Amino acid sequence: MRRTAIALAASVSAVSLAACGVIDGVGGSSSSATPKKGNDITVGLLLPEKENPRYDKFDYPIIRKQVLSLTSNKGKVVYANADADAAKQSAQLDQMIADKVDVLLVDAVDSKAIAPGVKKAKDAGIPVIAYDRLAQGPIDAYISFDNELVGQVQGRALVEALGTKASTSKIVMMNGSPTDPNAAQFKKGALSELNGKVNIVKTYDTKDWKPENAKANMAEAIRAIGLNNIAAVYSANDGMAGAVIDAMKEAGINTVPPVTGQDAALDAVQRIVAGEQYMSVYKSYPQEANNAAEMAVAKVQGRSIEFDALTRDKVDSPTETKIPSMLVPVVALTKDNIKDTVITDEIYTVKDICTAKYKAACAAIGLK
Repeated sequence: MRRTAIALAASVSAVSLAACGVIDGVGGSSSSATPKKGNDITVGLLLPEKENPRYDKFDYPIIRKQVLSLTSNKGKVVYANADADAAKQSAQLDQMIADKVDVLLVDAVDSKAIAPGVKKAKDAGIPVIAYDRLAQGPIDAYISFDNELVGQVQGRALVEALGTKASTSKIVMMNGSPTDPNAAQFKKGALSELNGKVNIVKTYDTKDWKPENAKANMAEAIRAIGLNNIAAVYSANDGMAGAVIDAMKEAGINTVPPVTGQDAALDAVQRIVAGEQYMSVYKSYPQEANNAAEMAVAKVQGRSIEFDALTRDKVDSPTETKIPSMLVPVVALTKDNIKDTVITDEIYTVKDICTAKYKAACAAIGLK
């Protein structure tokens, strides 16, 4: 299985052609049709929180590196993280507008609350690309993973893990933040696989995706259902999965039932190796981040053919229709394909995963 690596390679190849002017039908990147800006551009990057380590570890450095690469080291990325505070993010957006950045990549804390800021940016002539989460307001484009597919992959994995006991099994559903539109899409996708196949007895929407909130919710579910009556837990991401597992351990569980996750966080991969977490969803952050940088630079430089090639999908938000988009594919991550996903894509090394605590478990699945 090398689907993720192949998808990334294909994406990079397509983008490389565009950067060389092949898509535009011209001989070089400098000969495209009268760009709005040259290489001396500023990309404003607004990311939502730090609970998930991906934003500082992957998204920002990858986007920064790609923008430099695309602009002969003349472009720059101005980065701000909102720490899960929608008001703070709105202030950060206002500052970037005041500083006259050339384009904005916005991963919204609250997709609705950010809409006035998006309109303000547009009124100032600054294009806005919604990154990872679909912001409301007059955005120019959107790039994310296929979020309903993420939920479907999680739900399908849970049903498969339960096997013939699925229909009589009691399930707890730990969804993401109600202010994040992605969370609603994950839930919708998961329910399309779970409804009619399992018995969902408790459902929670987890404020701000915070693990401590998920842990409190799980403790409440354990009290209401009974620890040994919980056959599996749908957790929308890895941070919450870890908290759910901690809550069950603290309640005295002997064997952790199947628990899903998302993001392929390092500690989640280690839990999968150890058999504590059943699966995660691996999303190729390099593919998403590199293509987001390509979209931002193409938009600012007026490379409409390249931009259109990167945004072949169309999605609707509550305020806009037919938004040009790129939906990046995802992969179910289990102990069987760790080598072919996060290691092949150089997200982690075997050394990163197989620390002293996990060496025996790694050896047992051939991860050396």
